[in-house]
Amino acid sequence: MHSTIKDVAAHSGVSIATVSRALNAPQLLNVETLAKVRESIETLDFMPSARGRQLRGVRTRLVGVVVPTLANPVFAESLQGIDEAASASDYRLMLMTTAYDSKRERRAIETLREQRVDGLIATVADAESNPLLNELDRIGLPYVLAHNDTAYREAVSVDNRRAARDGVCALLQRGHRRILMLAGPFAESDRARLRYRGYEDAMLDAGLTPHAPLELDFNAEDLPPSLLAPLSDPARRPTALFCSNDRLAMIVIRGLRHAGLSVPHDISVLGFDGIPLGEWLSTALSSVATPNREIGRCAWLHLAKQLGLPGDTTSGPIPFKLPHSVRTGATIAPLIDPAATTAFLVSENPA
Repeated sequence: MHSTIKDVAAHSGVSIATVSRALNAPQLLNVETLAKVRESIETLDFMPSARGRQLRGVRTRLVGVVVPTLANPVFAESLQGIDEAASASDYRLMLMTTAYDSKRERRAIETLREQRVDGLIATVADAESNPLLNELDRIGLPYVLAHNDTAYREAVSVDNRRAARDGVCALLQRGHRRILMLAGPFAESDRARLRYRGYEDAMLDAGLTPHAPLELDFNAEDLPPSLLAPLSDPARRPTALFCSNDRLAMIVIRGLRHAGLSVPHDISVLGFDGIPLGEWLSTALSSVATPNREIGRCAWLHLAKQLGLPGDTTSGPIPFKLPHSVRTGATIAPLIDPAATTAFLVSENPA
């Protein structure tokens, strides 16, 4: 069985991106690191993909970008950050969207490879276990993940788990105890899974039982009756709802208002992403705010480093983890009725 770039990274104790730089831009590494990687390559008899190296022989000055959707402004903001930074290096973008579909994700990455892009910036469903990324590792095509939160590969994001915990803590500080999370399907977003872990952390720290999330399709336009019913029933609904992204939060708020409920008087709603559109609503959306444009810019800077492009040496190290904040907005409010902290009946089975 042939050794892979992942095997070399593990053997030498460095990241996959560092091995890629050792192969494609060795001048970027210090002498000690480069020697360590080359020793591992020799020990493991690692042979980089000849086709991949051939394709990288001539620069196309194209970079591929893969995002789930542009219907969610988060990814449009991130794309703007990528484009502004890439344009400054005379690079053009080729954009593909996946609609949170694993088959489309595969086609998108394969299409961009066929176009001989110099590198990729992608937001994928699962950064930890992804055969497409394993293939990119094998052939040595440079890539950086944006919004995916993982230490396994080069990825620019916020600390999703901690950010979600901070958001739920803001609800707890306002007296809420019946707090439920609404998220897109976990199989389609590792970010949603991490944010649920943050929800669990905050609830457990407060001595409360976290409940299984309500799931809503990321591509949904409306709140389905199956979810609206428990959220609009005074005997069953939570006093606060934490949504795994702002788009889902706005869909929920519209559905609740169509059902005759007031946000935040009847139920508080907290989103995640901090998109500017949320602040323009008549009732400004409360949200865990993330620097989406800067995430895109930093993702490009890391990719440019892999490509051996000259970078800005005056601004210090390029971060992988960016700061978040809790934007209180107007869709969350202190709990007025202490009796609202009693039995929580939305979910029969806690997580």
